[in-house]
Amino acid sequence: MALLEVKSLGISFGGLRAVDDFNLKIEKGQLYGLIGPNGAGKTTVFNMLTGVYKPTDGSIFLDGENITGKKTIDINKHGIARTFQNIRLFHQQSVIDNVKIGLHNEHTYSTLSGILRLPSYRKTEKIMNEKAMELLEVFDLQDEADILASNLPYGKQRKLEIARALATDPKLLLLDEPAAGMNPNETKELMETIRFVRDKFDMTVLLIEHDMKLVSGICEELTVLNFGQVLAQGKTSDVLNNPEVIKAYLGE
Repeated sequence: MALLEVKSLGISFGGLRAVDDFNLKIEKGQLYGLIGPNGAGKTTVFNMLTGVYKPTDGSIFLDGENITGKKTIDINKHGIARTFQNIRLFHQQSVIDNVKIGLHNEHTYSTLSGILRLPSYRKTEKIMNEKAMELLEVFDLQDEADILASNLPYGKQRKLEIARALATDPKLLLLDEPAAGMNPNETKELMETIRFVRDKFDMTVLLIEHDMKLVSGICEELTVLNFGQVLAQGKTSDVLNNPEVIKAYLGE
């Protein structure tokens, strides 16, 4: 059984059909890419998968469970986490506190316990601090744990956003243009990080990306969207050599 299965997904905004008859299967542990020209509907798909938009039709199954139309917080609790094209960190909070925000899915305490600093609060905070530091070490951010997120270099802010997403303990990680704004060295390091995350956390990853070096370097399979419809699907090398894909997307 596929970890993620999307069947005939579609959404309309007024008279505009933004995504139509979108089908997708991603197996557990895959690194999968969703590519296409600007405006093709990629982020709209992400927004439907994460509950930001409710599909007009079709269905979404995560690990065999129908999550179609559920609220964003519920979908996250079921096991989908995402990052964004434009980084959405809590910039005026510390690096470690950004990660701890993601841990609140799993570790909670009452408001009263927090106000009075009761033993249950202190115990939970200790567990969360330890878990957050473990995640920061994965991304080599442990030495910046106490600085403001806004003071991190751009590439490290990208890593922090992934660390925070992983703190929710997802089954499926959605990365929305993770290499956007990165230089070639940062992109190469990001590729290694994504592979490491997949292997260490037994993670399944679906990413949107325009950097073809990153896509061809880590994605095992691809889906290409064009004008809201699937143009091609399959093994990465086959898709990138598809004449229709080259014509519509690569412009060669």
